Amino acid sequence: MHILPAVSRLEEKYANELVVIGVHAGKFIAERETENIRVAMRRLGIEHPVVNDRHFRTWRAFGVQAWPTVVLISPDGQIIGQHSGEFTFDQFDEIIEAVAGAYSREGMITANPLHFLPDPAPETTSSLLFPGKVLADPASDRLFIADTRHNRVLIASMDSSGTDATVTGEIGSGQEGFKDGSFSQAALNRPEGMSLSGDLLYIADTENHAIRAADLAVGTLRTVAGTGEQGYTRQGGKGTAAELSSPWDVLARDGFLYIAMAGTHQLWRMDLNTTEVIPFVGSGRENIDDGPNPRATLAQPSGLATDGKRLFFADSESSAIRAADFAADGYTQTLLGEGLFEFGDRDAKGLQARLQHALGVSYYNGKLYIADTYNNKIKLYDISTKDCRTVLGSGDAGELYEPGGLDVWTKEDISALYIADTNNHRIMRSELDADGKPGPMKTVGLRFGS
Repeated sequence: MHILPAVSRLEEKYANELVVIGVHAGKFIAERETENIRVAMRRLGIEHPVVNDRHFRTWRAFGVQAWPTVVLISPDGQIIGQHSGEFTFDQFDEIIEAVAGAYSREGMITANPLHFLPDPAPETTSSLLFPGKVLADPASDRLFIADTRHNRVLIASMDSSGTDATVTGEIGSGQEGFKDGSFSQAALNRPEGMSLSGDLLYIADTENHAIRAADLAVGTLRTVAGTGEQGYTRQGGKGTAAELSSPWDVLARDGFLYIAMAGTHQLWRMDLNTTEVIPFVGSGRENIDDGPNPRATLAQPSGLATDGKRLFFADSESSAIRAADFAADGYTQTLLGEGLFEFGDRDAKGLQARLQHALGVSYYNGKLYIADTYNNKIKLYDISTKDCRTVLGSGDAGELYEPGGLDVWTKEDISALYIADTNNHRIMRSELDADGKPGPMKTVGLRFGS
């Protein structure tokens, strides 16, 4: 994901000389299914062809050691060079310009663009496109939806049934970009997690590598952290000078904003008064090691929740659910998950349970609700008994298809779970019984109006 913007710029600049072919060697079982790759390509906006290297044959043939790796091949099929790790446009621009010029002078390049027909997207009647996260605000009967691929956040007013809503506001013009201003003129780029603090809705603007604040009272969006470009520091910064990397979720608490910084494998914390942003959990090394907050290792944290005492997070690349103390000298503990390559679909107690690339987590009444994304399920973890069980979804994509986020709504005598059913382009609702167990799911109907 991090190198796609650079790749797109290279494809555009060298449309007559360069052909890009993606080779997808999936770590997770779900990533090896061709249809799942097709859907991911549509979600990420990838237009070049992609090979499903599900048995790692191409990976081994080219001696690849890490994700991502780029191999540059000459017109006569010779390997010119190989690069492992992320890169910027400028790092490759000069190289491709030089070799393209050399081969052109030798008459080895046919200077015509090569077009590939993309797989047609299935028809949908949904007003959403790959919704990533959902935030419930029962105090005002509102639901906030990160309509991620439409580059906007929807504000929906719920009716008394909880299964129908009227969209009363849209944050973002829908055009991909990085722009502050009124809700209708501002621009986002694939927003994900949200958190509400008074009239301010904080948004993890993931592909802009920024945190945005939507003032719901006056209808304006402004940037509070991030430059709009991916940063590579693991040390933090201040306000709009701070360099962020794929912030995936946010959680406001006691004057701080906690940020799931997936790109640097850390949790960061922003002081909402000073806008100073510093690492809170994680050394920046990718792994799953418990320990004091600064020394723990994380792997692409992507979802946040709290019981008021601890910060829970979905550590996606390790298929884990973990908890960090809020204290400065606090400790990070793994609740579910055992390793970067320990994943699956197993209901069990504690560390014997298995998830597959979970992206979301929500807390309610002593329990954690987990968006077990690549298993197409919702799982329930009882903090006191350490029991983890599937409560929604059979694994069939027609029921849930890679849910990315979820949140519990509780008001008076009604509690319900709202789910962003990402690849099915919809929001689902499931009412909870007295023990917190979800009932049948229903699609939330969205009507656009005043």
